[in-house]
Amino acid sequence: MKKRCALWIFLVLTASCALAASPKPLRIYFIDVEGGQSTLFVSPSGQSMLVDTGWPDHNGRDAQRILAAARDAGIKQMDYLVITHFHEDHVGGVPQLAALIPILNFVDHGSTVETDPHGEALYEAYRKVRSKGHHILAQPGMEIPITGMKVEILSAAGNVIDQPVPGGGERNPYCPAESQLRPGVDTSENAQSVGLLITLGKFRMIDLGDLTWRKEYALVCPVNRVGRVALYLTTHHGLNISGEDYIVDALHPMVAIANNGANKGGTPEAFTVIHHSPGLKGFWELHDSLAAGKLNAPPTYIANPNVDQDRGHWIEVVAYPNGSFTVTNSRNGRSETYHPPA
Repeated sequence: MKKRCALWIFLVLTASCALAASPKPLRIYFIDVEGGQSTLFVSPSGQSMLVDTGWPDHNGRDAQRILAAARDAGIKQMDYLVITHFHEDHVGGVPQLAALIPILNFVDHGSTVETDPHGEALYEAYRKVRSKGHHILAQPGMEIPITGMKVEILSAAGNVIDQPVPGGGERNPYCPAESQLRPGVDTSENAQSVGLLITLGKFRMIDLGDLTWRKEYALVCPVNRVGRVALYLTTHHGLNISGEDYIVDALHPMVAIANNGANKGGTPEAFTVIHHSPGLKGFWELHDSLAAGKLNAPPTYIANPNVDQDRGHWIEVVAYPNGSFTVTNSRNGRSETYHPPA
């Protein structure tokens, strides 16, 4: 009897130690804000980072959807809010969100470069909220001090990192000559986007906001300063002035997630690049794109099909330091787990 009791105690203690030693994951919610962006990260430490807040108005639709994700994640404040740039579909929801949940730290590229009345009004509404918290001016090469994961700023205010981050530094064989780039220079807020590399052990994810083609080129050509990533959030919602093949192929993602809307983003050109990216194992979308047609992901991998518009289903990722991660469609519970190459 004593031996059986001793064995039972040993097994219980062993199981308890194994549970205690299990690494906590990084949780990521890709929130449906109808073709804008709002992505919630919850670090293994429990700290939170929200990237963008979607649109204003719509009876507080986007702020309520963000709040629902925060409640699902069990967080009661936003430790860091990163605003990639000052366009309505990224910064517009800040005042409404701040009325629902505390925001402690605000990270952005500074001031808007769009000085028309609409651009100034958007920025001023955001600035009033920002003044109540702690402001961090984003600069390429900086890290956002979140405990439990690494967040590196790759681009901000029209500039990109001038040195490779760990994991980057190889020449990019997909780069065209600069003279072959599409003509023109983007002088809008898009080119000012704060771009992020999020790392947890072997797991790496990139979010470049709405960064456009010439800034993408500067980031990865002729040297890929980022390296490969496991997860790629489509830049600029999958519009065809971002997400060129020379950056997507160089990033070599296992999984791409599109934060498009039914009528915004998801262009055939951008989705073709994703489908042809070497090493791609999974493609998920927040919405079925009316423009993309057969280039859309299979219906089970789309959070909000056209027949189910405006329901606000999210896509959740749970990532571990060993590089494995699981993607789940909240609409139907469809999950896929991806593992890094051996």
